[in-house]
Amino acid sequence: MRFVLPEQRELYLQAKQVEKLVSMPILEQDELESFQYIKRDAAREDYVVTVSWWNQIKGNLGTTCTMWGVVKWIDQNGRRIKLVTDEDSQWISMDHITAVKAD
Repeated sequence: MRFVLPEQRELYLQAKQVEKLVSMPILEQDELESFQYIKRDAAREDYVVTVSWWNQIKGNLGTTCTMWGVVKWIDQNGRRIKLVTDEDSQWISMDHITAVKAD
């Protein structure tokens, strides 16, 4: 039987988290234009979309988050959108969006 100190376990878990981090994907211009069209149409027509975005954690590494909801606001000056669900709302930077799908 092997004993592990809590500090060792914490360091191991942190190392595993760092292994899961990815760099921000590079998107083509046509993908970005498609995302923009879907976001604006979803905001205008008030239908549900699924948005994925890259969230910076450490340096140029981060994780990809996904959330579905209705686009309630597009802030052109701040370059962000407000995605709203029944329980939550989230401001998402347009520069970090990696996918937008109409549901």
